[in-house]
Amino acid sequence: MNATVSPRSNTALVFGGSRGIGAAIARRLAREGHPVALTFVSQPEKAVAVVASIQADGGQAIALQADSADAQAIASSVKQAVDTFGPLQVAVVNAGIYQGSPLADFPTDLLDRMLAVNVRGVFLAVQAAAAAMNDGGRLITIGSNTAVRSGAVGSSVYAMTKSAVATLVRELALDLAPRRITINNIQPGPIATDITADFVDQLVQRNPLGRVGQPDEVAGLSAWLASHEAAYMTGSSLTIDGGWAI
Repeated sequence: MNATVSPRSNTALVFGGSRGIGAAIARRLAREGHPVALTFVSQPEKAVAVVASIQADGGQAIALQADSADAQAIASSVKQAVDTFGPLQVAVVNAGIYQGSPLADFPTDLLDRMLAVNVRGVFLAVQAAAAAMNDGGRLITIGSNTAVRSGAVGSSVYAMTKSAVATLVRELALDLAPRRITINNIQPGPIATDITADFVDQLVQRNPLGRVGQPDEVAGLSAWLASHEAAYMTGSSLTIDGGWAI
């Protein structure tokens, strides 16, 4: 899953880019002209398929195995991306996990795992990516509209982790501003992925727009935040959920 290519200075790295929203973002950034490195934890065949689709369209891509709860793996994926394609211009932190449970039954090991990936892992990915990034680069996190409102029993810990991401992004904007690196957070609502496939009808009925979103819609917003047109926006959280959290 490695590739030998000529280094370029507009490298994009997508943490969690092998399926769903992350895969759509990786493909869109490649269409925008970025060589793309994407990480995955398991299911390498899905990562290979995303890389192959990018390459079939004339783009450059590699897949890197990295657990977003593992600081060494995160640092290694950044190094491999830079060694292959050159300094980062864009980094998207999409890796995250969700498992709901009511308060009384919420297991401590699940709490620890969700905090490790959804909060600690996001911070470590941003930290490592920023250190390898061009001045004027773009950092994007993929949060969740549950940071605003979930409306579902059992989502408390997930919502807490995504609220933490929104706060982290707002405050890190100050750290990164001297280097003209922007950082923004996208908060998707119900999106048509393998995670929502079993209860799409329920989501459609509850959503004000009467549908679920598509991964490409989140990818489009990501591409705009990665562009020069978004250079004056930083520290923001943008909710894209069809009105779910209103």
